[in-house]
Amino acid sequence: MLKKAPPIAMRHEAMRIAGRKVDTVDRVPVHYPWTNEVIGSVPAGTAEHAREAFAIAAAYEPRLTRYERQTILLNTARIISERKAELAPIITAELGISLADAMYECGRAYDVYTLAGQMCIHDDGEIFSCDLTPHGKARKIFTTREPLRAISAITPFNHPLNMVSHKIAPAIATNNCIVVKPTELTPLTALWLADALYEAGLPPQMLSVVTGWPKDIGDEMITNPDFDLITFTGGVPVGKMIAAKAAYKRQVLELGGNDPLIICNDLSDADQARAADLAVAGATKNSGQRCTAVKRILVQESVADRFVPMVLERARALRFGDPMDPATELGCVVHERAAEVFEERVFKAEAQGAKILYHPGRQGALLPPIVVDHVPHESELVMEETFGPVVPIVRVPDSDVETMRISNSTPFGLSSGVCTNDYRRMQSYIRGLVVGTVNVWEVPGYRIEMSPFGGIKDSGNGYKEGVIEAMKSFTNVKTFSLPWA
Repeated sequence: MLKKAPPIAMRHEAMRIAGRKVDTVDRVPVHYPWTNEVIGSVPAGTAEHAREAFAIAAAYEPRLTRYERQTILLNTARIISERKAELAPIITAELGISLADAMYECGRAYDVYTLAGQMCIHDDGEIFSCDLTPHGKARKIFTTREPLRAISAITPFNHPLNMVSHKIAPAIATNNCIVVKPTELTPLTALWLADALYEAGLPPQMLSVVTGWPKDIGDEMITNPDFDLITFTGGVPVGKMIAAKAAYKRQVLELGGNDPLIICNDLSDADQARAADLAVAGATKNSGQRCTAVKRILVQESVADRFVPMVLERARALRFGDPMDPATELGCVVHERAAEVFEERVFKAEAQGAKILYHPGRQGALLPPIVVDHVPHESELVMEETFGPVVPIVRVPDSDVETMRISNSTPFGLSSGVCTNDYRRMQSYIRGLVVGTVNVWEVPGYRIEMSPFGGIKDSGNGYKEGVIEAMKSFTNVKTFSLPWA
């Protein structure tokens, strides 16, 4: 039997410290989840490497005009679009998601740079007249936004292009220097992106990408004195550790989610079919590895028996398997250990009374779309963040008050989706769900790259991502006043 060719040519990369390639003797291997073969490696960087990157960033004062920043951002978008046939397989090779999902991620990153390019040419100042009160003066107060010294960015595995872009693009748009530490699981995409940004015209001092094991480099990314803000996307325990260690540093923490899709009892059969489309797509896209994935389907009891077969039909129709096959809709999760954990949660829920309706069998890191009905809401499967393509159905009472109570009963508060045709019920859910986002007739994760995004409770510290909000977070507001006759 002929050995199957590797998904991409072997990539042994170096760090990019202000554009300079920096290597180390010790390496971090990068694995292809589908086969677990090594498809590349990156340097096992240390605190000294991060320290050097931050020192360069803090000492450099960008002088890019708004036009120049826009040009760099739009050039980056163009490079991503023109080379997505090269980039998407790298994403798939290190993450294991389907090639179709990787191509979609390239499209999202294109949007990030395009929108950031549009926003950076808008003047962000304000003007306040001072003759507003009996003791006012003939003056005007003006505001302007100034960049920080440097930004520290730590990014997760599940969107190795788009999550990195959501930190870099607003930094460029606001004339900031940034040091990025991608996760050791999926670092190759970030390094490809750094080269694209340098090629697009970005002064190399404005961007460094350092790699390595968290135990060797993580603390420096959190405590280095040369940066003013740390932006982190990832799990709750690490996010809370960063919040404690970073202390007085400004922090933007986008953490986990346990997002519900709520199916109300006013839906016709056609509406339920539409909701079932949302449920399965929301639970399985990107292999379910999204903080905003549908992780709980809360269906009201009186429509559940009609709704569940529709979900099952759609899950059975998904093509899963080899991530590099263009026909594959659902690839792997990031590694076999994660797949094992999520499958074990399904079996635990079954022991608590849940019914597994569809589970064609796990193969290593390949976790199929597992449909589970009658899931007890107190089960680990839905109380924790199950970061894979499980489709768990929780039957809830025909009471919106009780449905919202159940939905709000987890520690998370990121996003949600609600399917109802009753305008008053829509308003009730928008008010009653304790989350950062409520999407009516959409999956919890729906957004555009410009809109505010972020959670509350254990899902984040309330600061928002999205291009516009990140640009605000990445700047200091300075006021000045002038006589104004």
